[in-house]
Amino acid sequence: EIQLVESGGGLVQPGGSLRLSCAASGFPFDDYTMAWVRQAPGKGLEWVSAINWNGKTTYYPGSMKARFIISRDNAKNTLYLRMNSLKSEDTAVYYCARSWMGEYDYWGQGTQVTVSS
Repeated sequence: EIQLVESGGGLVQPGGSLRLSCAASGFPFDDYTMAWVRQAPGKGLEWVSAINWNGKTTYYPGSMKARFIISRDNAKNTLYLRMNSLKSEDTAVYYCARSWMGEYDYWGQGTQVTVSS
């Protein structure tokens, strides 16, 4: 069974940092590009970042490139997202997803990130 399990979310003050993790199982993790996607309250899904199979190529939308860092440890089958200088507008549920043929075919259950003082 393919599983993606996120962790590391929580409440953080503006300007703070968090590191999210996504533990993958049930498939050859290092064969796949992986991504983070978020959904803010009342809004649609927003792509946050992606990383290729060996971690040497990363992708970000322009608005997040300076603050977010995606990485992976293929030996641990784990995807990470380091988020710095967090803002209230970063409040969202963060999902990790597996990328296949241009689509995200498996998703985790999500982890809540709340940025508030």
